[in-house]
Amino acid sequence: MSEFRIHHDVNELLSLLRVHGGEGAEVYIDLLQKNRTPYITTTVSAHSAKVKIAEFSRTPEDFLKKYDELKSKNTRNLDPLVYLLSKLTEDKETLQYLQQNAKERAELAVNATTSGSTSFTIPSTTSKISMQELEELRKQLGSVTTSSTVQQPLELIRKILRDKQNKKNSGQPIPVFPAWVYERSALNGDFLTGSSLSTDTTVPIGTLPLASQESTIVEDLLYVLTGVDGRYITAQPLIGRQNRAFLVDPNLDMSVKELVTRILPVAASYSTVTRFIEEKSSFEYGQVNHALAAAMRTLIKEYMILITQLEHLQRQGLLSLQKLWFYIQPTMRTMEILASLATSVDKGECMGGSTLSLLHDRTFNYTGDSQAQELCLYLTKAASVPYFEILEKWIYRGIINDPYSEFMVEEHELQKEKIQEDYNDKYWDQRYTVVQQQIPSFLQKMADKILSTGKYLNVVRECGCDVTCPEAKEVIYTLKERAYVEQIEKAYNYASKVLLDFLMEEKELVAHLRSIKHYFLMDQGDFFVHFMDLTEEELKKPVDDIIPTRLEALLELALRMSTANTDPFKDDLKIDLMPHDLITQLLRVLAIETKQEKAIINADPTELTLSGLEAFSFDYIVKWPLSLIINRKALTRYQMLFRHMFYCKHVERQLCNVWISNKAAKEYSLHSAKWFAGAFTLRQRMLNFVQNIQYYMMFEVMEPTWHILEKNLKSASNIDDVLSHHTSFLDNCLKDCMLTNPELLKIFSKLMSVCVMFTNCMQLLAEHADAFQLTSGFEATINKFDSNFSTHLLDLLDKLSVYSTNDCEHSMINIIYRLDFNGFYTERLEHISAQRSQKVVSEAPLLPRVVVSTQ
Repeated sequence: MSEFRIHHDVNELLSLLRVHGGEGAEVYIDLLQKNRTPYITTTVSAHSAKVKIAEFSRTPEDFLKKYDELKSKNTRNLDPLVYLLSKLTEDKETLQYLQQNAKERAELAVNATTSGSTSFTIPSTTSKISMQELEELRKQLGSVTTSSTVQQPLELIRKILRDKQNKKNSGQPIPVFPAWVYERSALNGDFLTGSSLSTDTTVPIGTLPLASQESTIVEDLLYVLTGVDGRYITAQPLIGRQNRAFLVDPNLDMSVKELVTRILPVAASYSTVTRFIEEKSSFEYGQVNHALAAAMRTLIKEYMILITQLEHLQRQGLLSLQKLWFYIQPTMRTMEILASLATSVDKGECMGGSTLSLLHDRTFNYTGDSQAQELCLYLTKAASVPYFEILEKWIYRGIINDPYSEFMVEEHELQKEKIQEDYNDKYWDQRYTVVQQQIPSFLQKMADKILSTGKYLNVVRECGCDVTCPEAKEVIYTLKERAYVEQIEKAYNYASKVLLDFLMEEKELVAHLRSIKHYFLMDQGDFFVHFMDLTEEELKKPVDDIIPTRLEALLELALRMSTANTDPFKDDLKIDLMPHDLITQLLRVLAIETKQEKAIINADPTELTLSGLEAFSFDYIVKWPLSLIINRKALTRYQMLFRHMFYCKHVERQLCNVWISNKAAKEYSLHSAKWFAGAFTLRQRMLNFVQNIQYYMMFEVMEPTWHILEKNLKSASNIDDVLSHHTSFLDNCLKDCMLTNPELLKIFSKLMSVCVMFTNCMQLLAEHADAFQLTSGFEATINKFDSNFSTHLLDLLDKLSVYSTNDCEHSMINIIYRLDFNGFYTERLEHISAQRSQKVVSEAPLLPRVVVSTQ
């Protein structure tokens, strides 16, 4: 299980238990990762866990009853859950917390019930209850218990299933049987309650001789074994889904009655199986249940042949009750297994893959009983045929034909053209999803590969290429899993290669990625010089005053005038004016379930007007199926990197412009010009900072990471690998460029602001040099800029040194070496570090109390 999945599950559990505050999920995640075991729960450990819970339970009978009920429904992961619960019984602290939590939730439930609209007025115990009040209370309680315990009628269940399936298959309603199939109960092979074999008056069986009693009761048994009431043995009416019970004439001789009661379970099993066959033969219950019912019907036919042969012997006077018992015994085991399976499928409301899981597990449970295992294997093979037909179409052609929602992969209607509007790749993640309860247990390990195989082929199909796996073979159920595992592996390898080759060669994925890198990661130097020269005046305006079409025209001109003109995909580059600044965009996209994200989402939009420079970004037109890889989330990350670097480039240009305009200082007298020395020095330090930051991002972060990406793409074996490598590339770039750390980003933003304000001040001074009296006031302003810049820069270097050592972000330490190459800031950084160490030492006595409180 991945760390992300553990994190998600722990958060879900904390939410369900209503645990707030504390140290959060991280503490529990560390514990789980240290203590989890790769071994599965065995039958022995599950049994001992069940015994342990029963011993600790106040009502062990209820627990065992519930366990058996869930086991009969073939509930998944039941034994691992019981094993976990047994471990919890040993942890007194956890038990105490859960008891307290249960008590609080019970009180809340009571309060909710008392404040609800449905309430019963129970007379006080001091007053007598009249008969009318008692009858009214009985009716109220009866209506509640009836609504909660009585099962829905079969007609309603069929209607619910039919409506659900017709909704999924709009325009192609599923077929249904005519109403008379269900209304005419005589068509059913089960007992007709309320009728008897004959209208003749029956002779009391107790008055007959023993030989006559036996002969008569054998005849009755042959009728009962085929679902027809006899004279002296009749079926009791059914309530819900209980097993069929029979009423035997009490005057029957005890010796005969004893043997009759041994044979009647066969008739009860026959009744259960017959009802199951009639019910599951309906279209609404799906193809797998229909196939299972058909296989059972075949076995019932063999059973009926046996009964016919026994009837023939009975007519010849050659069938005694002992012989009937002898002949029926081999069938008894078969009917018992069939009835057990039918009951389990009904209880678990199994359809499709869940039915196959139950059959497969039963087949394995009968290891050692060759006859029972062979019978279950026959039923599983028959029931798996329609499921494997759906599976074959999916893994060999990428098509889902599942009108009854039985398959493990579910299709959702999504328009692939709209995925560019979303921050994540909805089409790839949500168009096809796995339905856990429909995964047959024998395909559980292969579920992810089955999902990916069909998705790969489906993408190629939607691009107009008809693909079929050349190694397609019929998939047949077998106890040797390797047989169909190999088939799925072959189909997966073929689908991976087809889609990967299609994207890499025909759709030129790597070339598109290089094109995006040219523009978003700014490795086309001459293009950006042209573009920024052309758009400088336009981008200084407020964003509302900018005409996008003018920017588009200037972009087109810059592309044609630079080496970018040779890029075949340059026309896919577009202008995008964002509605918020970079920091807001970062926190909206990157922060996941954090307080900062919720605060930003719920906050009112800023009233500050953005300039063109703050709002400007590139966008890129990505067509299907390349949008699977270069999705909106990836493009958003490219945009954040671009906006970060673009603003740095803008600040660098402004500082260079200051250097050009400052040459006018040569015209001043020596006395006036000396005040510029501090400004020139500060400008050079700022320029050194900005240029080194850009060099670090471009040549120490993006270029090496890009080379790793290209190398990984060459060795990728499937599209999921490509997605993973591409996402990893962007994540590493964002992290190493300090864009995923709000604290570093905030300091860096302040540094950039100081540089911009300084350049504005110097430009203003150059334009109005004659109007200013160069006095100590100018020196004070420059000193203030110097102080702010130095403070923020030292703060940045200090935080970088902390992150590079404590959080193992070793690449960030390169920034320190670049900015402090001559040791200019070393002494002050050491002073800050010493102050921090002294603060930690002064707080040391508090540590033991903290440690104790967390244990």
